[in-house]
Amino acid sequence: MFRRRPTLPPFPAGGLLVGGAVRDWWRGIPPHDYDWAVPDPAGAARTLAGAVGGAAFPLDAERGYWRVHAPGGVQHDFVPRPGNVTDDLLRRDFTVNALALTPEGRVLDPAGGRADLRARRLRMVSEANLREDPLRAWRGVRFEVTLGFRLEAGTAAAVRGVAADLARGGLPRPAPERIRDELEALLAHGDAARGILRLEELGLLALTLPELREGLGMVQGGFHHLDVFHHGVEALHQLLTRFPDADPALRWATLLHDVGKPRTRGTNPRSGRTTFYGHDRGGAELTREMLTRLRLPSATVDRAVALVRAHMAQLPADEREARRFVHRRRPLLPDLLRLMLADREASRGPDSHPAIRHAYARAFERVLAALEEQPQAPRPLLTGEEVMALLQLSPGPAVGEALRAVAEAQALGEVRTPEEARAFLQARRVGDVPG
Repeated sequence: MFRRRPTLPPFPAGGLLVGGAVRDWWRGIPPHDYDWAVPDPAGAARTLAGAVGGAAFPLDAERGYWRVHAPGGVQHDFVPRPGNVTDDLLRRDFTVNALALTPEGRVLDPAGGRADLRARRLRMVSEANLREDPLRAWRGVRFEVTLGFRLEAGTAAAVRGVAADLARGGLPRPAPERIRDELEALLAHGDAARGILRLEELGLLALTLPELREGLGMVQGGFHHLDVFHHGVEALHQLLTRFPDADPALRWATLLHDVGKPRTRGTNPRSGRTTFYGHDRGGAELTREMLTRLRLPSATVDRAVALVRAHMAQLPADEREARRFVHRRRPLLPDLLRLMLADREASRGPDSHPAIRHAYARAFERVLAALEEQPQAPRPLLTGEEVMALLQLSPGPAVGEALRAVAEAQALGEVRTPEEARAFLQARRVGDVPG
């Protein structure tokens, strides 16, 4: 079932390898992160760092935890070796992590983790352990996806119980940063969409992204065959199928691109059809609230918000409009096209048919061709000072409007030199030039 077990680095003096590294080694997967239980964490960390050319530093000086960043992105953590190793292992989250390995190759397995590994089964060591740190509920979903295992029935029921108690305030909620780390690890996997559905099944999504759940059961019709919630999840699946290298901002934006629909739902009085006018803008605001709440990096939040806000952009019908599209949305490309493609491929409603799909594909080709033709924004033809002198303007919005008008005309091929740019501005009033 498992591959040949990889060679491990030399054991530190008196040390045991514990937890997930043993789990991965047993499955034949080279560990990327090593957890060592040793008599002298500081000494062991410094010795390893010196041997491999890494950097050793205290992770928690009070508890004696040390970490080494080794070449190749490998990480080694060192903690004091417990007096009773068995008791320590039985305080862990899942049986597949309650393992230790001795320097002689003997596996310590007090909870039956090796049997669960063979069965690809994720089983809690105890419900008390799960409740002691409720983040382990989210970790269980992450392990289901990243390990390809399945929570056994009793553990799944316990996770649902933890989620219910968290919702009632009966258990303390994990810090947002810890939940964020689990979600980011989940979203980084190619099967992340399944993980989102599993969070919902177990009652954890309501504690994490409640706004996303507002789309459950909200039928859209038209191009859509799924409700709002499941359409977003399917779009994430389509994205990761086609673009497995998508970065976190694009993954978040794809999952959340329609999160604004439930709060903008309306009805067209003439046709009686359901509408979601402004859901792109409303969804961008909700995306910012949700991702900020999870303490994501501001750069990731800003880009995800921008992608959600732009996902309804009208695709160009000809080459000139394609150049305009690229000029106006260059900072978001090609990610915006990837999001729009995933959105389109997640839609299979009654209004979808091959002719529309073909037109959509042709529009994408136009944008990509325009982007290839001009992969970077051209150097500006005029400076702000030159515009002010030419049009006798004081510093203010009108100057920026003029510069944007010239930049767009340059992108469309209407002006190519500073002289043509000056003539372009003089030929019309600045206020009449589209900005």
